Amino acid sequence: MIEWGSPWAFWFLIPVLLLPLQRWLTGHNRLAVPSTKTLRPGFSLRRLVWWMPGVLRIAGLVLLVMALARPRVTRRDVVVESDGLDMLLAIDTSGSMETSDFQLGSRLVSRMEAAKGVLDAFVESRPYDRIGVVVFGQEAFTLVPLTLDHDALRRTLGIIDVGIAGPNKTAVGTAVAVSARRMKQVDATERIVILLTDGRNNVERPDPLEAARAAAALDIKIYTIGVGDARGFRDSGIDEQGLTQLAEVTGGQYFRARNTEGLQEIFDVIDQLETSPAQVRQLVEHDEHFRDYLMPGLLLLLIGSLLSATWLRRGP
Repeated sequence: MIEWGSPWAFWFLIPVLLLPLQRWLTGHNRLAVPSTKTLRPGFSLRRLVWWMPGVLRIAGLVLLVMALARPRVTRRDVVVESDGLDMLLAIDTSGSMETSDFQLGSRLVSRMEAAKGVLDAFVESRPYDRIGVVVFGQEAFTLVPLTLDHDALRRTLGIIDVGIAGPNKTAVGTAVAVSARRMKQVDATERIVILLTDGRNNVERPDPLEAARAAAALDIKIYTIGVGDARGFRDSGIDEQGLTQLAEVTGGQYFRARNTEGLQEIFDVIDQLETSPAQVRQLVEHDEHFRDYLMPGLLLLLIGSLLSATWLRRGP
């Protein structure tokens, strides 16, 4: 894409484009006063193309202004000098995530659909972090290993569906254990797990708190998010006490999201709490293309001047 290094130069187009109106604006034309020869009757080619020097002059000046504005093609390369965070998103895909108690605009959507939209924006906002996905229901497994290929990651997030890991259970403890095992293989100073669920652990082994203690021993921090609208004082099915303990034992924090806006705010808070340590350097190179406009502009001015001084010459 063409960029302009000195866009202020385009202001000079105003007087250039006003040149054809000079006689009307000033009441006289200092540039061209027809000689008496042009008043002779009859057809001539010179009369047919009398306007040519003026048009060539204006076109040449326009090209010179564009050259002065410094058109250039810019190439930007990003060099990551140090890595960002390593982060796993552990997503509940049990059957209850199909409950439609969240909204997008005026439309009711499922908890899963709302979560996927917010997670997609979160991934996009952290381009230099390695992020992976663990899904859990009756079982838990790594769906996407830690990666910097966020385009592929976001495509995979988009096709996650309820029941992918079994719809009838919520194996929170297994999800923590799988996430910790995956993170154990990573040589990084900061490792984060964000666990999102709308239920409570109902699989006997492993116990979520025991799994969290094992994760804490590996210096893995876990943020837990309970999603779902309790609708007044009715039980939402979320084990808030258990999720709070699970987060606190690892140095993390528990959040509760009752709507889409609340869920977005939670990820904004996590984004601020866990700033990426990545150091990024941007290399910028410019290929200047002013000559592509300068040389044709000078050529048009030269041709216009030659025609005015010779074949299409006008009197003083």
